[in-house]
Amino acid sequence: MTLVLFGLFFLFMLLGVPIAFAIGASTLYALSQSGVPLMVVTQQMFQGINSFALVAVPMFILAGDLMAQGKVSEKLVNFADALVGFMRGGLSIVSVMAGMFFAAISGSGAATTAAVGSSLVPELKRKGYDPASAASLIAASGTIGVVIPPSVPMIIYAVIAQQSVSKLFLNGFIPGVAMGLGLMVIAITQAYKRQYPHGTALSLATIWCTFKDASWGLMTPVIILGGIFSGIFTPSEAAVVAVNYALVVSLFVYRDLTPRAVYQVLIRSAITTSVIMLVIAMSAVLSWTLSSWQVPGAIAQAVLSLSENPYVIMLLIVAVILLTGVFIETASALIILTPVLLPLILQLGIDPIHFGLIIVMGLAIGMITPPVAINLYVASSVTRLPLEQITRAIIPYLLGLIGVLLLVVYVPMLMGWSGH
Repeated sequence: MTLVLFGLFFLFMLLGVPIAFAIGASTLYALSQSGVPLMVVTQQMFQGINSFALVAVPMFILAGDLMAQGKVSEKLVNFADALVGFMRGGLSIVSVMAGMFFAAISGSGAATTAAVGSSLVPELKRKGYDPASAASLIAASGTIGVVIPPSVPMIIYAVIAQQSVSKLFLNGFIPGVAMGLGLMVIAITQAYKRQYPHGTALSLATIWCTFKDASWGLMTPVIILGGIFSGIFTPSEAAVVAVNYALVVSLFVYRDLTPRAVYQVLIRSAITTSVIMLVIAMSAVLSWTLSSWQVPGAIAQAVLSLSENPYVIMLLIVAVILLTGVFIETASALIILTPVLLPLILQLGIDPIHFGLIIVMGLAIGMITPPVAINLYVASSVTRLPLEQITRAIIPYLLGLIGVLLLVVYVPMLMGWSGH
């Protein structure tokens, strides 16, 4: 019956059925054929989203949308330009640095790509940068949005794996920064190869001026993460604080959002949240079904029978994560894979927090691997370039990010892994 379930799921996916309904319909059919009372479906759907930690998901989405809609992203780009724009190909490095700054605010890869792209693309074109390469770099930088905390996928993983959101956030900084540094190295190499121009002259006065302008945005992660790690509030409470702070900054400090614009952001964020929550609810039924059939344990034993070398097994797991990210969007893939892979990870003696970083990073890379590559679609929309051009240009950055992921897997101490 397990084969029937997965067969139906992939059939629905190929037919273009939305992921939540593909999961729900295939699981419902398998349960009905197994004689399980269907009351369990509604019970598990409710149980799947009945978590206080999930309150943070809609709040962080809303906070990120509010910041992306206003002038915050523009101020962050200006500050990054003042810091590193003087280098050859400086705007490429600005793209990555601005992505890292915004990642610490939004928790969303698509929001990071849209915010940085809309602010930088006109200037990149004006300075003579290769449009496809610039767009692909901005899309690749957007992947950092779900690794540097706050991170919506990390919250979802924490709920499923019953782990600490705070620990995931604490350990997400260095891998996120490493992703950014890897992209910067590739960008600088390409800048010298293509003879990109030097950018804004280095000026301490400009750095100070742009820092003051961007300080309201830069304070967001300080307030959110400082409050979490100091124990003043929980991650869910921090998300609500972030929304209130974003509203105050947008309405009364920068005054770049009208009440009507806020209303439109609320609608858009509600739609995004409802999609994610429906996927979580449906996936909870799938997880319960697989667990009751003891599928995760069987998969763990099958993989362990292939090799006794933990390095080989981890490579297989990384390959599965990357391949899943190619075909299924991040939140859905996370909800499907976590219950299946977690028993195997525990048998290998790997810390679930460490694995949380690995799976979030691996699926984040899926945001730039077609056909389900949300960051590429956003970059294509912002730059109005064909998706095919951006996809070809993304390859060096994709390989660089996979390299960083393997470092996190095999050299966790280098990544600052604390484990506690």
